[in-house]
Amino acid sequence: MSDTTTDDTTRTGDDQDLGAAGSQLSTAPVEDSPSPDLPALGVIGWARWFWRQLTSMRVALLLLLLLSLAAIPGSLIPQTGIDETRVADFREQHDVLAPVYDKLGLFNVYSSVWFSAIYILLFISLIGCIVPRTWQFVGQLRGRPPGAPRRLTRLPAYTTWRTSAGPEEVREAALALLRKRRFRAHAVGDAVAAEKGYLRELGNLAFHLALIVMLIAFAWGQLFKSEGNKIVVEGDGFSNTLTQYDDFRSGNLFTNDDLEPFSFDVEEFTGTYERTGPNRGTPRTYETEVTYTEGADGEEKSAVIKVNKPLEIGDAKIYLVSHGYAPVVTVRDGKGEIVYQDAVPLLPLDNNVTSNGVVKVLDGYRNPQGEKEQLGFQAFFVPTFGGSASGTMLSQFPALDYPVLALNAYHGDLKADSGIPQSVYQMDKTKMKEFKDADGELLKKLLLPGETMTLPGGAGSITFEKDIKEWAGFQVVQEPGGGWALGGAVVAIGGLAASLFVQRRRVWVRAVRGDDGVTVVEMAGLGRSESAKVPEELGDLAGMLYDRAPGVPDDAPEPKGTPDQDGTPPEDPGTPDGSGRTKSTDPDSQAVPAEGAEQQ
Repeated sequence: MSDTTTDDTTRTGDDQDLGAAGSQLSTAPVEDSPSPDLPALGVIGWARWFWRQLTSMRVALLLLLLLSLAAIPGSLIPQTGIDETRVADFREQHDVLAPVYDKLGLFNVYSSVWFSAIYILLFISLIGCIVPRTWQFVGQLRGRPPGAPRRLTRLPAYTTWRTSAGPEEVREAALALLRKRRFRAHAVGDAVAAEKGYLRELGNLAFHLALIVMLIAFAWGQLFKSEGNKIVVEGDGFSNTLTQYDDFRSGNLFTNDDLEPFSFDVEEFTGTYERTGPNRGTPRTYETEVTYTEGADGEEKSAVIKVNKPLEIGDAKIYLVSHGYAPVVTVRDGKGEIVYQDAVPLLPLDNNVTSNGVVKVLDGYRNPQGEKEQLGFQAFFVPTFGGSASGTMLSQFPALDYPVLALNAYHGDLKADSGIPQSVYQMDKTKMKEFKDADGELLKKLLLPGETMTLPGGAGSITFEKDIKEWAGFQVVQEPGGGWALGGAVVAIGGLAASLFVQRRRVWVRAVRGDDGVTVVEMAGLGRSESAKVPEELGDLAGMLYDRAPGVPDDAPEPKGTPDQDGTPPEDPGTPDGSGRTKSTDPDSQAVPAEGAEQQ
């Protein structure tokens, strides 16, 4: 058995005519060579040309790259659908850029015309690429490997030897061997044709089909998604309705009926922190115990929501995203009657939960003159005060070690009835007046739990109660299509791996009886591209077949040649290599690279 031939010399003309055996080993379309004498294209011709360009894999990859680049501004520039406050701040800070961004749609990248155009063109391009290739691949699966070419010596991998076994016996042994090695094999004339590696093309098609699934899932999720945030204090609850959210965003096709029906109550928030070392203040435990019900009459259940471990109810996922403190304050009027008593959520400003916010008394308060009035208190809270010597209201640790509440007092009109939405964490002071202390300055005071600040002129008081509650911030997300997107990503990775690491190849085994009665066995292999795997695999197959049909002894007469199937003069049988095997010496029998063979 001779060494496998892997000569890379490219030959042209009739010498490269391998017939069906050299047909393409993939479903990739063959691009026509341009002709200098093409006639002028009409409307239909230009439409056909445009369609062919759009559905080419090259354009699909280009559109995929453009889509990736187009998504970059959506990550760097504030988006209206995600954070309108940041967009408003950007407009105030950039008087020149903001109008330009508006015209280019950079504040709404994912709903802009140009992003949608790239997205739709990519979708059409992928479908136009995949559909014809899928049908072509199905046709290849239903067909059989092509018969052996006339001259196997011109293939990239080739070997031959002579054996005393009969041609039929050799072909039957080759057929059984190739099928055992999971080749699709059948006998064609005096040869056995086999093919393997269809998983490569299947992986390629699966990869692109998975991209289509991911695009559909992404579009579906963007159109029907919803995302809302809600701060809930310990002991309070939440019902999944639009009016309950602090802020809410949704896709263009989302409706109120798409909200999952559920409710939950926050029983307790637990947070522990590192006390010493370089990670001092880092959370160790960060979780919320809740009781929830699904639907209007669902059974009450308990759950613990942790960071990155959301509670899933139907299509909704409830994430724990933030935490803070809600001091309980009691406001009394000049007669000592309680006009306000509640836990006031304050927003953290740093990692040690230094917090600020406002206390608004909108109804039920009357000033010493008996007139209806509204009260407002600017509040600063630190869970661990650094002491009066520190001279600053910055928390030293996130736990409630030394809580202090600082208050500034105002009275007047909070403009809550103006019809303009207000933030519960900010106070409009345009119609508010300051309470003054004995020195004529703004009334302010640091309060420990249980202490009270008295308003001047018999206006009332505010007490910082010893009960300090904590609040948890939740993000409720409904994004349909997430499972399909994940499945598509997994299939895409698997298909890409198959298309990269699996090689489609063909093997032929020809066995004919020579003039001297000795059977001449030829084996050749062809792959889609140059690879060491085809010669190595052919060598392994030839070795196993050689064990079943061993070569003739060294003293056996050499054959004078083997006639071709079409009756042409026999080729040069080659010269012996001293082991009963031969190497070809025919100058026309040089191996053709796989790429050259595919082009025939």
